Amino acid sequence: MSTSDSNPSSHAGQRGESAAAGAASAADAKTVAGAAAFSKFIAVLQLVADAETPPNVAKLSAASGYPRPTVHRIVAALQAEGLIVGAGSGTTFGLGPRLVNLASRSWERSDLRLAAVDALMELRNLTSETIHLAVPSQGEMVYIEKLESPHAVRMASRIGTRVSLTSSSVGKAYLATLGVAEREALLKDAPLRRFTEHTLTTLDEVRTEVIATQQRGYAEDREENEIAISCYGAAIRGADGRALGCVSISMPTFRLERDAQTRYIEPLLAACRTIAARLGPASER
Repeated sequence: MSTSDSNPSSHAGQRGESAAAGAASAADAKTVAGAAAFSKFIAVLQLVADAETPPNVAKLSAASGYPRPTVHRIVAALQAEGLIVGAGSGTTFGLGPRLVNLASRSWERSDLRLAAVDALMELRNLTSETIHLAVPSQGEMVYIEKLESPHAVRMASRIGTRVSLTSSSVGKAYLATLGVAEREALLKDAPLRRFTEHTLTTLDEVRTEVIATQQRGYAEDREENEIAISCYGAAIRGADGRALGCVSISMPTFRLERDAQTRYIEPLLAACRTIAARLGPASER
């Protein structure tokens, strides 16, 4: 007989370890289940945020792939927390005041946005065109600041708009700062959607464009994201050369001036350098 067989305390220890392991497994299962449910809530919330017009439950169900009863429960919970509100007749939904409040606090406390705001305003005043500040987020770029052009014809974008890495000037500017392995990992999962007849839709085209962006020092969007809209983009580089964010100048193509280097690109690059300098040691994080 082994020592463990003859020792009651050993049996108790083994039972305790088994119970602990079982409890841990149960806790892990609950954690995973909770994470899955949370992901569904976020997915529905994102669909509400991205919709051009307030969606109803049927549209949210179709877009998410979740059954209607599931979407009903998610919508009810989001409404209870003030994250979405009923719109129109009450059967469609828009973002709620609590979410807007959370977002505004995030913008107000963003070191990048605070460091950039003066330079962005100067850039807007110099060019008289729309200026965006964007950061990478889950394989896309998201606008965290927008300064409108004083002209009557303006961009339809807004703070929180997500744009493609491969069709937008801010996305290309960001890709151009990455090492080959990191860039290829992102491109492997990129959807390469065709937004216009000018959109790049093959990886080889995108790779060629990224190399051209690296050589120029700035990115171009030649009506690739939206017809009749042209953009120039550049990265705000930290001390390690990585992009902390990207800035773009966007304008209707008919308003694009011939001397782009002097009119847009040099002020854009100067603004990015100014923002990086204002971040100081923070740009090394």
